[in-house]
Amino acid sequence: MTDSYDDLLKKAYSHISEKTESSERFVVPEAKAYIEGKTTILENFAEIADKVRRDKDHLMKYILGELGTSGKIDGTRAIFNGKFEISLFRMIIKSYVEDYVICSECGKPDTRLVKDDRVLLLRCDACGGHRPVRKRKVRTEAVSESLEEGQVMDVEIQSLSKRGDGVVKMGRYIMYVANAKPGQSVKIRISRISGSIVFTERAE
Repeated sequence: MTDSYDDLLKKAYSHISEKTESSERFVVPEAKAYIEGKTTILENFAEIADKVRRDKDHLMKYILGELGTSGKIDGTRAIFNGKFEISLFRMIIKSYVEDYVICSECGKPDTRLVKDDRVLLLRCDACGGHRPVRKRKVRTEAVSESLEEGQVMDVEIQSLSKRGDGVVKMGRYIMYVANAKPGQSVKIRISRISGSIVFTERAE
């Protein structure tokens, strides 16, 4: 027995996300962040994720990658290790919306992220357009210059130096961690800062 026209119509609508009234009314909340101790709190993180209709873990992973730090989601807010300017969060979120939310065909936010043979696509329910997601690196030189000697933080090693030390790039800073391998997460203490070079030691 084949489905009736009404049944087919209901199935079709079930795969379409709820559309916004107009692209002009789609306004992403401005990031509200403040420094607390040696961390930065993005207090309206959940509100931003809900507005752009994206998974909180996906948005968090994107921000962490751009900041080059570690952190966690804490209820409706997000906590990041390190001190960062609010302007940097706003720049990163703007880039996220452009890459992962707004349709490049019609400019509307009525989109979904779908995978097609391991390729992440942004599919628009408003115009039917779709495109591969091409992540662009945000320029993070605006990272706050507030790294301090004695500061303890968790970092993820990104590469190895010629001498075999682990390397972490954090904004304009290059951090060296002895006896560490790429992909490894370690807790370090900043022992000395010389210009943009940061020397560290393992923290307990």
